[in-house]
Amino acid sequence: MFNKVLQRALKFRLRKSYPTNIYDLSRGSTVAVRRAYSDEVRRAREAAPAGPTVFDKILAKEIRADVIYEDARCLAFNDAAPQAPVHFLVIPKKRIPRLEDAEDGDNELLGHLMCVARRLGAARAPGGWRLVVNNGRDGAQSVYHLHLHVLGGRQMGWPPG
Repeated sequence: MFNKVLQRALKFRLRKSYPTNIYDLSRGSTVAVRRAYSDEVRRAREAAPAGPTVFDKILAKEIRADVIYEDARCLAFNDAAPQAPVHFLVIPKKRIPRLEDAEDGDNELLGHLMCVARRLGAARAPGGWRLVVNNGRDGAQSVYHLHLHVLGGRQMGWPPG
């Protein structure tokens, strides 16, 4: 029974074009796979935290986005280059370049972003989801406007990096 379930799961994963980890099922561990930097990591290494960002332009309605939620403090929209079947971003309307640049006065806003991510994640990916916040160059942050990635709709691998 378990083998049939495993075979179906592997066939399902092979049909998907989303990145996945490779597991050595005989040892129950992840097999290390060396691969070139992703486009996101490359962009993060080239990004600079100055000037208006693409998210500033989305907030100013200069660039269109597939908006799924908006209130006075934040905006949520589907990612233009999704890494999972469900992949959307939650951004504050207040410009905070990196999470480490948030101030103590931003506690309520940061909590609000998490609550919006929780609510939308539960509705759009009821089987579970992952919340990712990239911070700085080594954290693969490519847009210097704080944003929460919510990814779901498939089994997430571990470790994520």
